[in-house]
Amino acid sequence: MKIEITKEWMRRMATIEENSVIGAGLVARDPAAKSFKDFIVPPVDEANLAFGRFVCLMRRKQGLSLEGLAEKADIELSDLVEIEGDTRHRPEPRTVYQLASYFHINKSNLMQIAGLSTRRDERLVNESVRFAARSDPSASLSKEESSALDAFIRALDSQE
Repeated sequence: MKIEITKEWMRRMATIEENSVIGAGLVARDPAAKSFKDFIVPPVDEANLAFGRFVCLMRRKQGLSLEGLAEKADIELSDLVEIEGDTRHRPEPRTVYQLASYFHINKSNLMQIAGLSTRRDERLVNESVRFAARSDPSASLSKEESSALDAFIRALDSQE
């Protein structure tokens, strides 16, 4: 069987793809990239790691399951699983807003820790890195983790 590509077929396909960027390989991934360095995956943002750990520890502190927190905070269970398990996950602003409301935390600071704010408060970033380093998301909350969580909550609630 021979495949024939006619001029009519090519014109029809060109019309369909009229405004599409067409490419293969790295160019297909990001046609606006200026160099190969643009394709390198950025390192994990420490603040994003702290956000996932914070949500996990707050949930555990309140004795909630993933399903329980998702229901009480009115967010999708799949979003919560991604937040706690994937440090590269960027949650939706509504999800972060709902979590901040449920945990009674400053919304703009939590947005920053979640990586959704362009504002960078270095004090808050340093606190989040310190918090992430002192917490273990899989074990029960130790006194040290509990005090680290409380200190991080105070940092999130500050209005500086």
